[in-house]
Amino acid sequence: MPSIQLRGIKNYICKGVDLTVNNGELLVILGKTGAGKTTLLNVIAGLTSYEGSVSFDGIPMDNLPPRKRKVGYVFQDFCLFPHMTVRDNIGFGLRARGLPEKTVRARVNDLLVTFKLQHLAERYPDKGLSGGEKQRVALARALAPRPKVLLLDEPFNSLDLRTAKHLRMELKRIQRALHITTVYVTHNQREASEMADTIAVMHKGAIEQTGTFTDIFFDPSNRYVSELLGFPNILRCRKFSPLAPGIARVDLDGISVLAPYDGRAIEKIAISPWNIYLSRDIPPGPEINRVKVTVTDVEP
Repeated sequence: MPSIQLRGIKNYICKGVDLTVNNGELLVILGKTGAGKTTLLNVIAGLTSYEGSVSFDGIPMDNLPPRKRKVGYVFQDFCLFPHMTVRDNIGFGLRARGLPEKTVRARVNDLLVTFKLQHLAERYPDKGLSGGEKQRVALARALAPRPKVLLLDEPFNSLDLRTAKHLRMELKRIQRALHITTVYVTHNQREASEMADTIAVMHKGAIEQTGTFTDIFFDPSNRYVSELLGFPNILRCRKFSPLAPGIARVDLDGISVLAPYDGRAIEKIAISPWNIYLSRDIPPGPEINRVKVTVTDVEP
């Protein structure tokens, strides 16, 4: 499967985006609503106008219409054809390309097995399919023509948490098996951490940082990336007083801590999650940066 190269992508949202997706990689574009994530998918698919260049394996795609870019696209809405059975929905793209019916049937049967939809093959989308089943049909339909690139625009956003998590794991398994170059859009950092080989953080039409989830989590490039990933804990400083060279006492709305001090005004304190330790008992040692708390919730 090809790599994707975006160079200098500009339009009404994107601001000179440069991005590379490696061969067979699952890259997640992570950002808040309005960041330009879907627009960037549409640029790759050729569904919106832009300046700059889009290449697959170094071959320019800019003058090719969407149908010739060989891209599979799964939208937030399932967009299934209500008048077609599951089988016919999956085979739609193959028939549109004029492939022999024998070839269409064989490919559709393979995908019915892959996505565990055999028992639903003759059912219509609005006749007893769950949200998760509809999304599996949409994924199978996108993969049926054997696209070079798979684009996914928050495909599990409308599903319940349990179903969405199951389908994410299923999609990741299939993506690895097919080794298909994939770009996945989400605003959810947990989804990004579960799915991504590489994450591209997007904000106001620009890419803020790319890397693995671990790289970005432990070394965010700026405050926006830090806050988007929920790291670190950023607390506002009410007042501070220097105690000694390089050390100040900081009042964080009633909580007093010692912090490094370089002579400049302290407005906020960032506390890394891995620097927070919990203990049922009072630990030995000096009572520095120690706070009594109540744990209200624990997430796995």
